[in-house]
Amino acid sequence: MEDPKPESMRFWEQWEKEKAEMKANGKYVPRPFEDVELHCKYDHERFRFAQLPFRSQFWLSLRTFCKWGMIILLPLCFLIDSLFEMDSSEFNIRELTNNSITLLIIKILLPPWIISSIIVNYFPKVWFRPPKGPLWELNRVTGQVTIFNCARAKIQNKTADMVAPFHEFDAYIVTSPDRQGLPTNGLQLAHRYSNTTINLSALITPDNTTQRPCALWDFLQNFMDTQRPLPEIPMYEPYRNSDPTTFEHDKKNGRPARYWIDMDNDTFKAKVKEMLEKIDTIDTFARPNLMAKAVKYID
Repeated sequence: MEDPKPESMRFWEQWEKEKAEMKANGKYVPRPFEDVELHCKYDHERFRFAQLPFRSQFWLSLRTFCKWGMIILLPLCFLIDSLFEMDSSEFNIRELTNNSITLLIIKILLPPWIISSIIVNYFPKVWFRPPKGPLWELNRVTGQVTIFNCARAKIQNKTADMVAPFHEFDAYIVTSPDRQGLPTNGLQLAHRYSNTTINLSALITPDNTTQRPCALWDFLQNFMDTQRPLPEIPMYEPYRNSDPTTFEHDKKNGRPARYWIDMDNDTFKAKVKEMLEKIDTIDTFARPNLMAKAVKYID
């Protein structure tokens, strides 16, 4: 819902105009890695997902972890050090330096934050590696789900792509503990006849409620249902005229072609809040289980 934001959409729209002008004038210089294939595709036909390899994810995760670790822990550690110092009978700078939790956190988190930030921002050739290929794809046009290089789909002892209709996949909420031992819920799609699964935890962070995994399942069903328009989110605005069902829906309801891109920040925040409220009241588990009439599940 929040990616891309309207202001980001306007920025890239302007960038494409400038890019076209520079190409026409012969002044365009390609950006680094501009032509690299990332294997992700989110349009009116395909929802194709790929991930960066571990090496690239490592540097991005290290930078994010150290940054937020500093932001969250430093004020808390400073408060603890201050309380200990207030209990001390006399001020001793050497003792404070040796026992300071704040300085310990800085020594642990600051160097890797600086190093990872420099590498990510200024040395892309060190950290960036494109994905070897996509992991899975939902195709709205064909109604098929593809799991690429699936270990269960072997041809002459080699992995192959597994292709099956979307209606053969069931959604499961998988509960697992976080680092504090608290339960978190993620969504998986399981192929009913082959035990093959798609883990969707990379799309949304596992949540302590079941609402967001259920909302993601609704989103995927709506995307694959060609009798419904594309989900009403900013990501699909450039493709709405290319999808026949969505085009007719928008024409019938008078939806502006630039509904999201021309939206101001305050209105967009209100729309995001409205969507979150809808997610909190989702009624997935109160709906009739139509599959129970035709399929018997055995755990």
